[in-house]
Amino acid sequence: MAGKPVRPVNAIDQTRRMLSLVTYLKERPGARVEDVARAFGISEDELVSDLDVLPMCGTSFRGGDLLDIDTDGERIWWHNPDDVAEPLRIAADEATALLVAARAVATLPGLRESDRQALLRATAKVEAASGEAAGASARLSVTFEAEGGVFADVDRAISERRRLWIRYYSPARDEVTEREIDPIRLVSVGHTYVEAWCRRSEARRTFRLDRVAEIKILDEPSAPPEVELRDLSEGLVQPAAEDPEVVVEVGPGGRWVAEYYPHDSADELADGGLRITLRTPDPASLRRLALRLGRDGRIVSPPELADSARQAAREALAAYDGAEVQESHGTSVVQERQGDRQEQGL
Repeated sequence: MAGKPVRPVNAIDQTRRMLSLVTYLKERPGARVEDVARAFGISEDELVSDLDVLPMCGTSFRGGDLLDIDTDGERIWWHNPDDVAEPLRIAADEATALLVAARAVATLPGLRESDRQALLRATAKVEAASGEAAGASARLSVTFEAEGGVFADVDRAISERRRLWIRYYSPARDEVTEREIDPIRLVSVGHTYVEAWCRRSEARRTFRLDRVAEIKILDEPSAPPEVELRDLSEGLVQPAAEDPEVVVEVGPGGRWVAEYYPHDSADELADGGLRITLRTPDPASLRRLALRLGRDGRIVSPPELADSARQAAREALAAYDGAEVQESHGTSVVQERQGDRQEQGL
């Protein structure tokens, strides 16, 4: 579909646009896609993305009327505007959940003061309309993990188009690094991440917010290069064809690897296990998988990664008091002074 490249947008801006879009479409049945996109100053792809979300919105999370909006690629049709036009009747539990969440969000550090004041005004109106439910909600409170402050700073940096400095923990390398990043967007796939252009690696990277040890909003403008936003519907990790290939063999107890890791193939083995071929931009990150699998799996190739995993297993086992590590047929055999228990390391 023709249209301008999709631009980075934060959650607040998108929500504002979609609320306006509902009113706009209600007053213009059969509106043309290109006209609506032009009116809102967005690409047709962005508009279609909003239209994919709107049918999941409605008057109640209990399964009340949802917005019946669709498009044939040229025009947009809203089939039930009158059904959802009635004033919202909010239930007591809905009011309680809304008020508790609103008060919690209002305490987030880094939230723009204008947004905080607008949220507090809206909260006061909901309290006035909620009656007894408002009193019940006042006895509840929610506190955010440290990720909340990071989220607010990232969201602010995206909105103000400013660069970020972060200290970031990488579990694959077990190290903390300092980076300057140009944030592109926030995404949630199990955890919350910021997709950004990393000035250290000069490439697009994704950072998990709860692994950000420290963050600062810089005065430098954020200027990420034009990049095509990835479709994350299939998951955050989407290996590319040019990424290095890794082969892992797992026993019956390690078959779960094929369910959690995107892979090219998973061939059955005689013992009930699998020979899994996958790709990853950072093969070294699989050392932790190897250690986790223990006797239930081993890295077959590349040889240097298999050697690295065996060395990591030897070092981990040597840390235990009374453990003696020796080599036997390419695997690590642990002989403890108390008993002759053996474990295979990857």
